[in-house]
Amino acid sequence: MHRVVVLALEGVYPFELSIPVRIFGSATGEDGEPLYEVITCSLDGAPVATSADFVVAVRHGAEVFETADTLVIPPFVCGPPEDRNLLPDELAEAFTRLRRGARIVSICTASYVLAAAGLLDGRAATTHWNEADRFQRMFPRIKVDPGVLFVDDGDVLTAAGVAAGVDLCMHLLRRDHGSEVANRVARLCVVPPWREGGQAQFIERPVPEPSTATTSTTRDWALGRLHRPLPLSELAGHARMSVRTFSRRFRDEVGTTPGQWLTQQRVAHARRLLESTDLPVDRVAGEAGFGTAASLRQHLTAAIGVPPTTYRHTFRASGATPTSAPR
Repeated sequence: MHRVVVLALEGVYPFELSIPVRIFGSATGEDGEPLYEVITCSLDGAPVATSADFVVAVRHGAEVFETADTLVIPPFVCGPPEDRNLLPDELAEAFTRLRRGARIVSICTASYVLAAAGLLDGRAATTHWNEADRFQRMFPRIKVDPGVLFVDDGDVLTAAGVAAGVDLCMHLLRRDHGSEVANRVARLCVVPPWREGGQAQFIERPVPEPSTATTSTTRDWALGRLHRPLPLSELAGHARMSVRTFSRRFRDEVGTTPGQWLTQQRVAHARRLLESTDLPVDRVAGEAGFGTAASLRQHLTAAIGVPPTTYRHTFRASGATPTSAPR
């Protein structure tokens, strides 16, 4: 069984601390068997004071790092900015216990821990948008992307603020066991299997008046028509806005342009079809609105780094069971 070790550091935020056990602990196979074992530890096995008015008692110390398949570090109350590039000796020693090939995950500002350990040098990573500029200045060798909810760089993954930890854990579920398991957990935990857009939609900006028209209805409408062309003029017409007004409001609400959003949704739909159906690649391309298998291959490779056949093979090998898609 895949073991997830969650490290509680002094001043840990309780909500983020609970995310891994809630998400991974809810994942089961077809026969109801648990797919993950989640254990929480502190560096010395002693109780940990949280950022709230209570203490968390744990049963393990850093010795369990040696057994971790995935290590998750939730955020905690950080010290002064000038100290965030320093890794305490006890924590540095704990990292040496990790097995080769173990995944390491940070949530929110716990990215400072991975950065101070040198684990993000030369890699792409993210952190909370409010810390992104400082983070980049302190660690210039890291390729910081402040506009995404999480970054998957293989064995090291970083999530943006707070609930983006849910998005990243859901992504790992999907990566490990396919969309069927991830969707089942999402329904059980009443969270979205994935969220649209990135951090840009959460960056401080003036709140629109309640009476202002939004693009949400048009987005829902478009999701049911991904198989056909959806020009900007048609989207704006459905929303009863001018193209200019629609484009501006769409970016304010979603954080991307309508064209970028449509491509993201088409890639996501193609991934679901590749994971859960036996449809030929050219049929998947048509259903997702890419038209040709070549176009699908180009967009999927740009988005996740692998072509459709490789992606499908990966999820079949991980145990996802494809079925025929209803028309």
